[in-house]
Order: sequence, then structure tokens, then C-alpha cells
Amino acid sequence: MSQPAVLRDALPLQAPAAAPIRRVLIANRGEIAVRIQRTLRAMGIASVAVFHRVDAEGPHVTGADGTVELIGDSAVAAHLDGPQIVAAARASGADAIHPGYGFLSENAAFARQVAEAGLTFIGPDADTIALMGDKISARQFAEAHGVPVAPSVMPTGDLDAFAAAAEAIGFPLLIKAAAGGGGKGMSIVREPSTLREAARIASSEAQRYFGDGRVYAELYVERPRHIEVQVLGDGAGGAIHLFERECSVQRRFQKIIEEAPAAPLPEALREEICGAAVRLAAAARYKNAGTVEFILGTDGRFFFLEMNTRLQVEHPVTEMITGLDLVRAQVDIAAGRGLPATQPEIRVHGHAIECRICAEAPERGFLPATGAVRLLRVPDGPAIRFENALRQGQKVTADFDPMLAKLVVSGPDRAAAIDRAIAALKELAILGVETNVDYLTRLLDHPAFRAGDLHTAFVSEHAESLVAPPLDVAARDRALMVAALGQRAFRTLVSDVPEPQASIGAWRN
Repeated sequence: MSQPAVLRDALPLQAPAAAPIRRVLIANRGEIAVRIQRTLRAMGIASVAVFHRVDAEGPHVTGADGTVELIGDSAVAAHLDGPQIVAAARASGADAIHPGYGFLSENAAFARQVAEAGLTFIGPDADTIALMGDKISARQFAEAHGVPVAPSVMPTGDLDAFAAAAEAIGFPLLIKAAAGGGGKGMSIVREPSTLREAARIASSEAQRYFGDGRVYAELYVERPRHIEVQVLGDGAGGAIHLFERECSVQRRFQKIIEEAPAAPLPEALREEICGAAVRLAAAARYKNAGTVEFILGTDGRFFFLEMNTRLQVEHPVTEMITGLDLVRAQVDIAAGRGLPATQPEIRVHGHAIECRICAEAPERGFLPATGAVRLLRVPDGPAIRFENALRQGQKVTADFDPMLAKLVVSGPDRAAAIDRAIAALKELAILGVETNVDYLTRLLDHPAFRAGDLHTAFVSEHAESLVAPPLDVAARDRALMVAALGQRAFRTLVSDVPEPQASIGAWRN
């Protein structure tokens, strides 16, 4: 096992002198690239898209001011090729790179390459990414600055010693990878007899996905809520929060519904959690946008989970309740224009909910689905955002994450936001690939969700009541008629056969 990153108590007090940002290369694809382009356009900043040949006709390519094709054995490999992306930025005349999320967004080496090329990385500096991106060093840093962390055991390189120390904490335990996320290298252990094997499997999985086999164990909080705080830092010790998000509804350790602010949360506890997040960001002299994640137990205790040193998928719900454009804030901070507001100036207005629209089969264990987008009809309205990079005819493959789009709505309060989200989901039509749209509709309308009784095991606990009800006869008949009319041969038979042959039907003399 490699060694964790070294903790640091002092970071540079002043961020490097910022350069004007006039042209930004977006080192990403899909809906997040389109989302970033929208803000750059509003700011009068040109955008450069990078793409692999499989995405040559994607909206993030056609909507950019400039494009550079990346060469790679696969689209994923191309988007993980940091030197090639930096070279593309220099060749296209970009003076900054926005990483979006995923791919290289939390790669310290990439951030360092960007800086060494004389370009501005729209995100934290490489040292901060290295510190907070490593879950072990981040936990130690958080603990050193008074942010609560769950009782844990760090990796020792000796599996027997690790297991013995972990047993001393008590069960259940959560085994986690030191690097990475997305549920990879993570498992819950409820009894001593399975601890060693779980640690070995988690380490193997972590090594395979992240190239880092270190795992650690921490006390597993039963029925926890996942609460995260959006922070912005100026890189010189100044930090603010944009309130919290609730991300407790997950499947396979991945979020599917997020909301802001959190479902019912005592005001004193909210202030305590947000204050801890700001304290951490300020101590790290964090620069740009980041998210501090916590788990919240039923007893009101909360523990630091991790910090994501990038823009989050669910950032739109924060934008909808605060009125702040987070991508604009990122660009302004990177350009040396400081934080967008003071803490007292930031207010919450209403409630927002985001639904991740995924190509997957909820009835079959959320297995990813593939196909092609044959029909796309999206809801529209002043309180609705449909963040996507879809187009009709687009193939949906297993090459990327199954998330196709994000449906984000807001309302004056949580109940109104839920009703609007359900109505918008019912207006959304994506045909040609199986999605979780109907499942999300049932989930939002579930009595426990409406009551705010949320925790990370919500999906499994209510699995039976979230199953799709059987079709009634009328609905089944309508589906069969639509399916029949979708067949060219049937339509020809119905509409192209002239009289009297049409009336004769199958009769033969």
C-alpha cells in the first residue's frame, strides 16, 4: 500500500496572480460541458470543446466556439489523457481549463500540468486536490481542525493488524477506498468473521479502479442521512457556504435524487454542519468551489465523510435556491475577482429538487440500459431546468455513466417542489432506451419521501412499495396499440391498402 499524502498546516497565503480569462477549454463532455458553455457564453467568454470521434456530433461539440478532437482507444481514455488536453488548450488559444466533474476534475497531477503550462485551472490548486482528494489525509486534516470524524482505523499494510484494530471499534463497519468514489471499494461489514475477506476484496477493487489499494474502516452509522455543504473559497483563507443539500436517496452508493435545502433539519444543526464545512475550507485555504460531505445519524451526530474538490453533479439545486451561478463564481474566483457574496448576503429562496435521469432498469437491480434516443420531449417552465446533451437518434452505450440528464425544479416550499417534479417527470418522454423516469416519479410520491423520512437505505428499505404496479387492461391495450402502430408493416397495411381491398381484409375467394 502506498503512503497517504502528508498533512500540511500552512498553505500559500496568496493565490498566484490571476490572468484574464477570455477562452476556456472544457475538459469534459455531455451535459456538464453544455452547462459550462451556457455560463461562458453569458460572460462573453469563448469555449473550446474537446471530443472523441464517437461524440463528434454531440451538442457540446456543435455548441462550442472552437473544437479539438482527442485521439484515444476509447472516449474515456481520450478524456483521461491530461497531456493531450493541455496541448489542445494551448493549440486552441485557450487561457484556462474547466474540468467539469468526473474524468480529470479531481486529478492533482492534471491540475499541476495545467498550471505548469501557464494556463489557469478553474478549480483548486494541485496541492489542495492532493490533500482533500485523498480520503485518509482529508479525514486527518478535518480532525485536526475540529471537524467531527467517525471512529476509524487507517491502513497499516498488515491486514491482520488492520482487522484487529477495526474489530476494536465495533460493528457494523464501513470499509472504504482511500482514493476514488462512486461506491467502488466500499462495503459494509457486520460481523468479525467477514472483516478480513471484505477488506481484501475492497482493496483489490480499489486497486483496479483507482490504482490505489489502500482501504480504511470507519464506524458505520445505521440509517444515516447524507448531507453536503456547498462551499466557495478565495484561496487566502476566506470561505463561505451556500447552504446544504440532501443527497440521502441513493442506489448502489450513488445519488439519484438531491434537494436543497435538506429535508427537515433543525436550524441549529444546519448552522453547526455548515459552520464545520466553512471551517474546513478556510483551514485548507481552499480556492474555488467544493463540497464538504457529512453523514448525519438519527441521534443528531454528524461526521465528516469527504470533500469533493470540484463542481458537483447536483450543483443546480443550490443555484436555484440561492440565485447564484456556480460556474460563474468558479470563473470569477479563478480570474482573481474573489467570492461572489458575503455570507450574510446569501439567502435561501424556496426549495429545489434534482432527479438524475439514468438509462437503467430499476426493476432489474438498476442495471445500465443501452439503446438509442428515438424520441425526446422535455418539460419546460420558469421553475424547470433540464440539463442534458441529448439528441434524437443518439446512441446510448455502456461506455459512460448511465446518467442521461438532470431534471431540476424549484418551488416555494418542499411540498410544492415535489409536486412540480412529479408533474415534470410525467411530461418527460425519452423513448428508445429504458430509463428510471417512472421509478423516480413513484419515489418522489412515496409517503416516506414526502414526509422527509430519508436515509441512505431508503431505496432498499422501500423496494417493495416502489415496484411498478401492474398495468390495468386499458393501459395495456393502449401500449399494444402504440407498439403496433410503431411497426411500418402494420401502418402500411392500415393506411396504404385501397378500397375495396381494405374492407375485404384477409378474405380470399
